[in-house]
Amino acid sequence: MKEKILEIEKYAKENNVPIIEKESIAYIMKYIKENNVKSILEIGSAIGYSSILMASADINVTVTTIERDETRYMECLKNIKKCELDKRINVVYQDALEVNLTGVSYDLIFIDAAKGQYTKFFEKFKYFLTKNGAIITDNLKFHGYVGKSASIESKNLRQLVSKIEGYIDFLKNNEEFTTEFIDIGDGLGVSKKKDEK
Repeated sequence: MKEKILEIEKYAKENNVPIIEKESIAYIMKYIKENNVKSILEIGSAIGYSSILMASADINVTVTTIERDETRYMECLKNIKKCELDKRINVVYQDALEVNLTGVSYDLIFIDAAKGQYTKFFEKFKYFLTKNGAIITDNLKFHGYVGKSASIESKNLRQLVSKIEGYIDFLKNNEEFTTEFIDIGDGLGVSKKKDEK
């Protein structure tokens, strides 16, 4: 398994595919074990790196992961099969905002897709959390740009960073959820419903 993971990391590097930082995925895998997480919904599969590692945290974990980019979706399927996890990871080829879920709930929802859509993803999928479930969001520091959007020269990057900053404000001021911000990797947010402590 380790060699296969290294191959995926190498492919990501060579093809400029952003994958989760090692510290962050280590934190999530630990979280899965400690909180007895069995079902995971991942928004943004890319090439399957994080879903493979999340599924490998415990043999009882199942992952549904959503990817809208065809090339990445195909690569993701290939990697999952290579790691022999195709029985436990279900890959959905669709835009996450267009996916219709019914009659399902997840112990963990992991958001790591289009940064500008984070608030929409959160609002859409929060209804599918099990009691005491959590929503974990990656890239909340966004390579150190978050909090410095005023000084960014590129207009596109500035807009994206200000959307992430807006999402952080949305989490901080959320009436339904409390969020713990974890300062590892590229910054994680762990959000849980307030009334279930």
